[in-house]
Amino acid sequence: MAWDVEGTKRRIYQAALAEFAQHGQEGTTVDRIAKRAQVNRERVYNYFGDKAKLFSAVIRGELDRIATAVPLVITCPADVGEFAGRTFDYQRAHPDLARLVLWEGLSDTGGIPDELARTELYAGKAEAVAAAQRAGLIDDAIEPAHLVFLIISLSSYWSAAPQIARMLSGGDDAEAARRRAAVVEAARRIATPPAP
Repeated sequence: MAWDVEGTKRRIYQAALAEFAQHGQEGTTVDRIAKRAQVNRERVYNYFGDKAKLFSAVIRGELDRIATAVPLVITCPADVGEFAGRTFDYQRAHPDLARLVLWEGLSDTGGIPDELARTELYAGKAEAVAAAQRAGLIDDAIEPAHLVFLIISLSSYWSAAPQIARMLSGGDDAEAARRRAAVVEAARRIATPPAP
């Protein structure tokens, strides 16, 4: 019987995603990832390299997924609000992404693997904002990179700190809809040029 390499890689990736989201890179072991994926630990090393490379592959994969699922196209301030709302939805459906980013931030030493390629993902979003600002479609009072960071933070922190969100406003489905509406409205207002 032929070995299902792609299926094995997917199982390792999913196991690593769960372990890294729960324990961070430092608190996770290759043994636990291998056990969860039901593979020999040598498969992990063969397919992904060491734990640091696996963490980098997982976080990059998850960032690529959100970038594909939630593109940023701006024709008016409402588009910035909708981007924030879709980012909120994605983060709510995939809370492991926020956890991965937080774990990575806790261990940041001033540089991360694959930083240049990941920087390009964010630079593309900042350029979309800059182009919309140059065209007069959205307010230009906030620098493009800062605006992108603000929108990502506004949309993502609900998932990154669910305990604070719960303490402030509860946590049922109706509350999730109110949170989304607040995110959309805040992002739209940030992007709307002042009235003449």
